[in-house]
Amino acid sequence: MPEQPISANPPVSAGALLAHPAFLFFLLSRSLSRFSSQIAAVAIGWQIYDLTGSAFDLGMVGLVQFLPTALLVFVAGHAADRFERKRVVQLCQLVEAATALYLGVITYLGAVSEVQIFIATFVLGIAGAFESPTTAALLPAIAPQGSLQRATAVSSGAAQVATITGPALGGFAYAIAPHFAYALMLLFWILGMILTGFIRPRPQAVAREGTDSDNIFAGVRFIRSNPAILGTISLDLFAVLFGGVTALLPIYARDILQTGPMGLGILRAAPAVGALLMTMVLARHAISRHVGLRMFQAVIVFGIATIVFALSSWMWLSVLSLAILGAADTISVVIRFSLVQLSTPDEMRGRVGAVNFLFINASNQLGQFESGVAAALFGAMPAAVLGGVCTVAVALLWMKLFPSLRKVESLE
Repeated sequence: MPEQPISANPPVSAGALLAHPAFLFFLLSRSLSRFSSQIAAVAIGWQIYDLTGSAFDLGMVGLVQFLPTALLVFVAGHAADRFERKRVVQLCQLVEAATALYLGVITYLGAVSEVQIFIATFVLGIAGAFESPTTAALLPAIAPQGSLQRATAVSSGAAQVATITGPALGGFAYAIAPHFAYALMLLFWILGMILTGFIRPRPQAVAREGTDSDNIFAGVRFIRSNPAILGTISLDLFAVLFGGVTALLPIYARDILQTGPMGLGILRAAPAVGALLMTMVLARHAISRHVGLRMFQAVIVFGIATIVFALSSWMWLSVLSLAILGAADTISVVIRFSLVQLSTPDEMRGRVGAVNFLFINASNQLGQFESGVAAALFGAMPAAVLGGVCTVAVALLWMKLFPSLRKVESLE
């Protein structure tokens, strides 16, 4: 990667971004989708643990949601590059809304079972496998030129507002009635689908049929030929894979911190609070120097915060460590997303984004599976401590394996 800025366009302020109609509709739609996903995480996680009392089954939720991403990664990326991206996003939101309706109905009727929840989770995973890389590929076509890093920060901040409110409201709604949580998911996905229709992106570049850039595997070849991008994407996979402590939050909430669904909602919202505060900083002050090194430092802080949370038996310290974890992760996310998107041609952003999303899902959802299995074998606290230690170790190792990534100086 060059050590000079990729783009010399003048920066665009956060206020100017919010005055841009296409970007504003994008923010609202993405936030509502995130809102529903976070409510789902609380409702499905608590319902599974309530039905089974099994840490292993909690981990299985992550595995079931990850499988569609692994199976459909190349198809989803190709769809994002071949079809109108906002229509793909709308279709995914419709499927997610229908799944929320199904979960709400069977829960209300008292006919819900573990198998039905896993099937619904798998369907949500299919929709997410298409929606996430398509949404990522859509943002560069919406943000004004020279503003992608700041647009990423603002977009992340708006999503974090939903992430903060979603778990808390999800826990509150589930405490009132489990089916009420699923009704809220349905509402927000429908609203998100409507708002997506108002997005007016710049014309989408499409690779010519029969060329190498039109190949379904072109994204993989592009990533392999760019060591800094390969290092960026794989860092998230191997570092956060071991730090999937969020899968253990129901155990910590009920058995270690002695709280209930509302407490679980607060714990799940804590990383988003830290992330939101950090995105407010990044929206005003873009990272302009030593961005590669800053990304590695953020991952190390993420691992240390995971260890602190793992050892904590106090609610206030647990919430604080999760907030620091979320702030550190936001720095890494903004740098990683901007670096990958700015270095990828528009006609390949869907396929590169799909591979990137596969790695992100592997780190998050397979991380949940790994944490659930480790907790079942060793206990929740030892499993979480081990995950944090491994995250720090991976970050230090990647600094040695990918020196070009460590030396990236600036993005825009």
